[in-house]
Amino acid sequence: MYCFAVDPKHGSATGRTRSQRPQRSHEVADVLRTRIRNGELRAGQRMPTQARLADEFGVERGAVREALRILQSEHLLANVSKGSPATVAGNPSCPGRPAGPAGPPLPTTVALAPRIAAAFDAPHVAIDALCLTSVSLNLALGEPLWRIHAGQLEPATIDVRVLLPSRDIDLAFPTPVESAPGNRLRHLWLAQRNAQGRVLRHNLLALRSTHGIDVSVTFRALPFTPPVKLYLLNGVEALFAFYTLSRSEREVGHERLQLYDAEGTRSMLFGFEHGSGVRDTTFVEESRHWFDALWRTISSDLRLGD
Repeated sequence: MYCFAVDPKHGSATGRTRSQRPQRSHEVADVLRTRIRNGELRAGQRMPTQARLADEFGVERGAVREALRILQSEHLLANVSKGSPATVAGNPSCPGRPAGPAGPPLPTTVALAPRIAAAFDAPHVAIDALCLTSVSLNLALGEPLWRIHAGQLEPATIDVRVLLPSRDIDLAFPTPVESAPGNRLRHLWLAQRNAQGRVLRHNLLALRSTHGIDVSVTFRALPFTPPVKLYLLNGVEALFAFYTLSRSEREVGHERLQLYDAEGTRSMLFGFEHGSGVRDTTFVEESRHWFDALWRTISSDLRLGD
């Protein structure tokens, strides 16, 4: 899966070249989604023209149209067409538009990015993640990384801890439906786990030299396949989702296999915020306790090159 990466040497708002700007519709959608949610683009306001957006992001108009359609499907835009500019949806509290952790559960691709972006407004950013791979986290970091390189954010510290399944276990999923050699499937998962982890580490650690930010990125390995994913943001917010398995077909090597697998980017995220009632506060505190206990006890060092 593609992950947005910012060139640390040319990340300013005025100095980006076309090759350094978001290149795909989903990344354009991520930037525009954040502008809508932080109020830069207000309810009822007309969007810039597709031509103007294509020029800003250095992409073809087709990519812009697709990005606008994505936002329309999330109920953030209305009147998306090839003609007049789209309009920002009028009711910020509508069910399709989560303003914060108290909003309705939504797919990870929709819900995680704005919460990660909001977490980066703090001077000291702390993100803990427990997941199968770090694909969703990489995607969600695209907007705050861009804003840091554009000079819009200046966190003093960034501390990221990630718990991932160990390479030494038999994964519960993805797994073949029927008895079949699982080595190739496992190797594909392991390659993705390591590649996504390296992208995450590189993009964040680069901020040390380019912006003088004190960055720490640490991975540890779990001795089991996590049935859920969890993101803890700045110690005050918890985002939780189930990995729901389904049967699918996938090409592994030169063979098509029937698999049981979970599409983590589509898992529905439930948000909880410390201070928003006893239930939310308790969930955040217990989630932090659970994550810290796993980190200190049964997890082990994880080397992404293995």
